[in-house]
Amino acid sequence: MAPLDAADLIGRVRFERGDVRDGARVLEVVRGHDGVVHAAAALPIQRTRRRIYSANITGTRHVLDACLAHGVERVVYVSSTAVYGVPKSLPETEESPLDPIGYYGESKVAGEQLCARYGRQGLAVNVLRPKTFLGPERLGVFELWFEAIYSDKRVYLLGDGNNRYQLLAVADVVDALVKALHSKVYGETFNIGAREFGTWRSDLGAVIRYAGSQSKLTGLPVRPSQAVLAVLERLGLSPIAAWHYLTMPADSYIAIDKAERLLDWHPTQSNVELLVESYRWYAEHRAEVLHKVGSTHRVGWNFQVLDLVRWLP
Repeated sequence: MAPLDAADLIGRVRFERGDVRDGARVLEVVRGHDGVVHAAAALPIQRTRRRIYSANITGTRHVLDACLAHGVERVVYVSSTAVYGVPKSLPETEESPLDPIGYYGESKVAGEQLCARYGRQGLAVNVLRPKTFLGPERLGVFELWFEAIYSDKRVYLLGDGNNRYQLLAVADVVDALVKALHSKVYGETFNIGAREFGTWRSDLGAVIRYAGSQSKLTGLPVRPSQAVLAVLERLGLSPIAAWHYLTMPADSYIAIDKAERLLDWHPTQSNVELLVESYRWYAEHRAEVLHKVGSTHRVGWNFQVLDLVRWLP
């Protein structure tokens, strides 16, 4: 049986629009449900502490309050490997020290702490820490690379690109969510990421070969580039946050054996497979998304000054 997509769900699910920062609305929507997956979050590109904390901390508190009030049997909170910051030992495990970068990482640590607090009050919560995940319709920062490959332009990397960086397929995230929701195990935190992954240079090189592109991978000096990006971030001229430009040139991967053992979850797609799948979707829908921007992963981001790289040879 083929997996369901959004079109298949029309008429089979009820859609309720709301804002997790509205406690009364959250309380209303949660009523009558046995399980809740809390994945709503403001991304690092929201920049300000107020905007990120209000959604990621206050919003999480509202969700957990509502779940406790209505006797929800199981909650899954979607955190992030951003809680680890720049990796200090590899692979990172669920026991690794937390050293978040910026307001987004801090807010995810605070969200996990809230889950632990409500867990002590009797709420059954599992926490997932996914690596950066990618799939059809999910663009964000990857649009810069996909457009360069499509247009036979240079693909710029921070550093030489020989660092190993683990990603995760959206389909594998969904599978982990379902298993964490229905598992008899609760009160646990799980890393989730691809089993097979290489370096940025090898994995993006595979996409270039798949596309038949003339693009060349070009490394940029790490420290000068990070200094420039930090200035652009402070000036509000780029959506690339410290979390992106500090971790991208580093080796970054996590251990996933706990999720495999306790949830019987096993990733199905490698970095190369999910990058190729996502690029293929971008190439097929490029005309629809090229000038559609926003602040979620479902659309491209307004790269502002970084858009200049589109015009470089």
